[in-house]
Amino acid sequence: MEVHFSPDKEARLQHFAARTGKEASQLVEEAVDRMLEYDARFIEAVEVGRAAARRGDLREHEEVVESIEQIFRS
Repeated sequence: MEVHFSPDKEARLQHFAARTGKEASQLVEEAVDRMLEYDARFIEAVEVGRAAARRGDLREHEEVVESIEQIFRS
């Protein structure tokens, strides 16, 4: 697989690679791994939410906001 970046993006990637002591290709592979992991977790969370909605297990907006605020307070 080949990936092409704009000259600016490639320069930024090379600069970051030099600063971290890694190869640019390694940084790209690590970034793709993180993105795939994040997307998989997101899709799973959406499926959990959809299943809950199908069961009628829904929460009011205010309840959701309060839950999120509690997470940030802890």
